[in-house]
Amino acid sequence: MSKPFRVKIENYIAELIFDNPPVNAFNSQGWADIAAEIESLGQNEDVRVIVIRADSKLRGFCAGVDIKELAGNDHLIVKVNKGNYDTFKAIHLNPKPVIVAVHGFVLGGGIGISGAADIIVAAEGATFAVPEVDRGAMGGGAHLQRMFPVQKVRYMYFTGEAIDAQEAYRLGAVEKVVPLEELRIEAMKIAEKIAEKSPAMITIAKEALTGIEDGDLERKYRSEQGFTLEAYNEKDSGEARNAFVEKRDAKF
Repeated sequence: MSKPFRVKIENYIAELIFDNPPVNAFNSQGWADIAAEIESLGQNEDVRVIVIRADSKLRGFCAGVDIKELAGNDHLIVKVNKGNYDTFKAIHLNPKPVIVAVHGFVLGGGIGISGAADIIVAAEGATFAVPEVDRGAMGGGAHLQRMFPVQKVRYMYFTGEAIDAQEAYRLGAVEKVVPLEELRIEAMKIAEKIAEKSPAMITIAKEALTGIEDGDLERKYRSEQGFTLEAYNEKDSGEARNAFVEKRDAKF
């Protein structure tokens, strides 16, 4: 079975490019594969910087998990949770800086990837949202809170409403907002600047900066995942997933 991404390495920069039509929603195995690849790139001596982006022909960066898979077998939530956890950890604790370049929608797991990253660049029109409550799940709050203030996170989480790239820039999460055709170019410019530095110094710098952050991101996210399992015991959770798959309004 093919993996939902492709990778290329050149001039010490690795590009991991999501390519899973139509919306880059990944199933349980897909998340496991993404985590393993990011972990491997972090150990590759030919890589000094990692850029994660999506094929620009697709409508968005990442729609999160494959809800259809979970609607068909909700027991897979444990495997999905592990894939998500491993992916976000592989980014956040990677010895190499990770730049995320997003376009279109950034949802659910896409928020986890972005929130775990070191630098975010966004295309004009990109939107960030956590529709977890509307999908009968939890998760993403810890990573969203690494990007935005607490009250903004709660507003986004409770309402499911998205904010656009310009608002994300205003709030300090996004380094630059550029036209879509310039997104990869801008991400690569930043990556090239970092790749020219001493790899030993950059590795130490990342570890130092991660160490002085307030709180343990992985522990916080793990706690959230426990609430996802709790949510799955509620009948409303199944109704939310079924309504999404059946393209109808949920009835609670």
